[in-house]
Amino acid sequence: MFDNIAHRYDFLNHLLSMGIDKIWRKKVVAILAKDKPKIILDVATGTADFTLESIKLSPDKIIGVDLSEQMLSYGREKIVKKGLSDIIALEKGDSQNLRFEDNTFDAITVGFGVRNFENLDAGLKEMYRVLKPGGTLAVLEFSKPKVFPVKQLFYFYFRFVLPIVGNWFSNDKRAYTYLPESVETFPEGEAFIGRLNNAGFKTTICKRLTFGISSIYTGKK
Repeated sequence: MFDNIAHRYDFLNHLLSMGIDKIWRKKVVAILAKDKPKIILDVATGTADFTLESIKLSPDKIIGVDLSEQMLSYGREKIVKKGLSDIIALEKGDSQNLRFEDNTFDAITVGFGVRNFENLDAGLKEMYRVLKPGGTLAVLEFSKPKVFPVKQLFYFYFRFVLPIVGNWFSNDKRAYTYLPESVETFPEGEAFIGRLNNAGFKTTICKRLTFGISSIYTGKK
């Protein structure tokens, strides 16, 4: 599915979020800045938007992994254009079976990807394994607003507007009906904090953004 929409993925992300997704990523990077991570892993990297934003942290190396080869292909093109191939590497990889040794990364990021994990708990435990002691996991994910009228507008937009517009530009109706379905079933807020705690993460925090439309989750190893 993600291979099919890779050619329009960035355009639709920015269009359908009205560009707010860029601000959200900047907020995650600002949170990580105080830790000054040198080796970063971006899981479910897609077309590498998060890896490219994380370059502001001045890391020695960023590795992005994703299951969609087409998404990675578009990400690599962006990295080459920006002359960052010596710092950023993208590779095909599964969040539940990362190839890296224990305690490898100073920080791990996931942008709008954890809700796509086939086995959420296994993916969280695997990220905990490859994170260094004292390292930070930062997850940016959609959440469900609770306040009127944002809640009602959000559900109308996600259920009716987004699938139609997404289908117009990508010619893949399933991809943009899957998005609201995956957000609806994702264990957001305190439920996700509980999953992070069960995976071993400490000092877990949920910070809601833009009236609760998305959230940043952080946890330490």
